[in-house]
Amino acid sequence: MRTLETLVGGEWVASAEWIDVLDPADVRTPVARVPALTAKDVTRAYDHAERGFALWKRTSPFERARIFTDAARLIRERVERIAADVTAENGKTLTEATGETLKSADFLEYYAGLARQGYGTLLHDVRPNHRTHTQREPIGVILVISPWNDPLITPARKLAPLLAAGNAAVFKPATETPASGLHFARALHDAGLPAGVLNVVTGRTAEIEEALLDDPRIVGITFTGSNAVGNRIRRRLADRNVRFQGELGGKNASVVLKDADLPAAAKAVVAASFGQAGQRCTATSRVVVERPVYEEFTRLLVAEVEELRVGPGSDPAATLCPLSSPRQRDSVLAHLAGAVEQGATVLTGGHADTGGERAHGCYVQPTVLADVTPETAIWREEVFGPVLVLRAVDGFDAAVEAVNDSGFGLAAAVFTRDLARAHRFVDEAECGQVAVNSTTTGWDVHLPFGGFHDSGTAYKEQGEEVLRFSTRVKTVAVHFGGRRS
Repeated sequence: MRTLETLVGGEWVASAEWIDVLDPADVRTPVARVPALTAKDVTRAYDHAERGFALWKRTSPFERARIFTDAARLIRERVERIAADVTAENGKTLTEATGETLKSADFLEYYAGLARQGYGTLLHDVRPNHRTHTQREPIGVILVISPWNDPLITPARKLAPLLAAGNAAVFKPATETPASGLHFARALHDAGLPAGVLNVVTGRTAEIEEALLDDPRIVGITFTGSNAVGNRIRRRLADRNVRFQGELGGKNASVVLKDADLPAAAKAVVAASFGQAGQRCTATSRVVVERPVYEEFTRLLVAEVEELRVGPGSDPAATLCPLSSPRQRDSVLAHLAGAVEQGATVLTGGHADTGGERAHGCYVQPTVLADVTPETAIWREEVFGPVLVLRAVDGFDAAVEAVNDSGFGLAAAVFTRDLARAHRFVDEAECGQVAVNSTTTGWDVHLPFGGFHDSGTAYKEQGEEVLRFSTRVKTVAVHFGGRRS
C-alpha cells in the first residue's frame, strides 16, 4: 500500500493519522493511504492560502498561463499512471479514467488561454474626454469541495478557472478518492505554482468541517455533491458575505418521440445512463417514450443494456464498473427494493452482482424498470447508480410535462427527426443543459455548465461564465484631458 502526502504551503506533508483508500472492485485491501489532517492543519492551510493569494494576484497572467500549460503537459505525460489511480480508487473503467485525465489537462489549457486575454469590457461614457472600462479581479481565498464520482475532472473544472483568475484555494477532495486530486495538485506544483496558492486538505469531514467552512478568510465556496450537504453549507453561509457555487443533484430525463431513430436513441440512452455505472450528475435516469414506439424502444433498450459487461475498471473488457463504495452500492440497492415494493417491474438487472471475482466488490447489475408512475419514489429521487426507469406518455406536451415533473433541472435530451419539436423542447425543458439527438452527458470545457431549480445555484461552471463566481467587477473611468463637463 502506498503512502501519499498532501500539499500545504508548497510542501508535501504527512500526519500522525492516516485514511485508507479502498478499491471498490475489491474492498479487502487498501490501495493507498493519505494524511488525516486536523482542524489546526486546516487553519494552517488557510494561513498559507492568504499569503499565497497576496503574491498570486500580482503574478503576471502570462506566468499563470505558462504554469497551467506546463501542468497540462505533465498530466498528459503521466496519463497512464494517473488513470490507473483514478480507476483504483474510484472504480471507473480505464477508458473512462483516461478520458477524465486528458480532459483535466484540457481545462488547464483552456484557462491558460483565457488568462492571456484578460477580462473586461470597454464602455462608452456620456462625459466627453473620458474612457471607461470594466476589469475583473480575483476575489481571494476560495474553498473547493469536490465529490468522489469524478475525482480528477471536478477539481480541474473548479480549480483551473479560479486559479487562472488570480485566486488562491484550499481544496478538500472526497475522502474516498483523494489520490486523483493529489495528482492534479502535483502537476501544478511541479510546473512552478507558488507556495500557498493551492493547498490540499485530506481528512475526515466530520473532524475538520468547522475549520473548513467557518474560516473568516473564505470569500467563496464551490461545492459539488448532494443536495443535503449543499443546502447545509448554504444555510451555514446565510449571514456571511461568502459566495456559494453549488452543483448539486439531478434526475435527468431523455425523451424518445415516435419519429426518432430508435436504435440510435437506445444506444445513446444506454451510454448516458450506464457510463461510470450511472454515477454522473448528468446521467440519464428517466426515459419518457411516446406510446406508439414504447414497446419497440423498450426491446431495443433492454437488448443494449444486456450487452454491458460488469467487471473491475482495470479489465479492458468491462463496460460497466463497480459503484464507488459499499455505502453507494447499498444505497442503490435500497432504491431498487423500494421501487419494486411500490409496483415497479424489473425488465433486466435489479440485484447486486457478486459472482466470481466480483464477490468482494461494489457491483450492481445494470437495471431497467418499467411500470413507474409519477408517484413512485424512484421517479423523483436521485439514485446515482446504474438504474433507468421507463414511462410511456401520449404526445409531445405530455413528454415535456414529464421531463419538468421534477424538483431538479440539470440535463435533458430529446430524440426526434422533427426540427420544430426539437426547438420547442429546447425552449420548454426546465434544465440548464439540453441535448437534441445526443446524450445528457459529455459537456466540454468551454461550454457553460450548471442546472436550474434544486440542481444548482446561479453561478455556472466552465467556459467564461465561471468568472462571474471567481472574480469581481471594477468600473474605471479615466479623464484624459480637456475641460471636464
